Amino acid sequence: MSDPTQPLVMQAKGLVKRYGQVTALDGADFELRAGEILAVIGDNGAGKSSLIKALSGATVPDEGEIYLDGQRVNFRSPIDARRAGIETVYQDLAVAPAMTIAENLFLGREIRRPGMLGSVFQMIDKKKMLQESIARMNDLKVGIRSMTQAVETLSGGQRQCVAVARAAAFAQHVVIMDEPTAALGVKEGNMVLELIRRVRDKGLPVILISHNMPHVFEIADRIHIARLGKRAAVVNPKKISMSDTVAVMTGAMTAEQLAPECLA
Repeated sequence: MSDPTQPLVMQAKGLVKRYGQVTALDGADFELRAGEILAVIGDNGAGKSSLIKALSGATVPDEGEIYLDGQRVNFRSPIDARRAGIETVYQDLAVAPAMTIAENLFLGREIRRPGMLGSVFQMIDKKKMLQESIARMNDLKVGIRSMTQAVETLSGGQRQCVAVARAAAFAQHVVIMDEPTAALGVKEGNMVLELIRRVRDKGLPVILISHNMPHVFEIADRIHIARLGKRAAVVNPKKISMSDTVAVMTGAMTAEQLAPECLA
């Protein structure tokens, strides 16, 4: 359960993003607290993708401010966000199918061998990468038989777990997940949800973008509802019904019409 006394890890104020005549973000606000899973939901065109892209450095907002641990940040690219300790798991899974699990976990961040072999000849320390991969997967209790098997031999849920584990291994501040269970069956979806809980329990706040309302209500501590490029409401899934949440999302209800205990 989200604790209102917890500090804000990430905050956005008045974000605006225009694409020609289309305003994708129209003064959007956002707050992520320490130690929570915050779900972001909204109809198509509500601005949730544009919001997440701004928070992860994939787009630069035209107006507004983003803060990380109270310090203002200006992300010009996803690399900037990554350097600040924000990792994003995208829906289309940026994994290399022919490479092993260990190689995928360190993709783009390979560990070099010590001394001249690493610094001059750029040789990769595969043994250390394998040891670290095993430790990190065990830490998150991901049950995969061998770290040396190719990712293409894994099921969809296991591949998603590799992508989530990679993000959790390198994130210092925030893990953002874009529709992580969209293409998965019930069992595999539950496996990923359980992993997301473990990431949160290890102290990393998680932003979860999802269309799957049962999953959102099962796992989220708070739900950020995006509508027409703004934040319509932030609600408590333990106190609000799914139908009222959808009503706010579609504009049939406003935040003011909700009972005070529904708001978070």
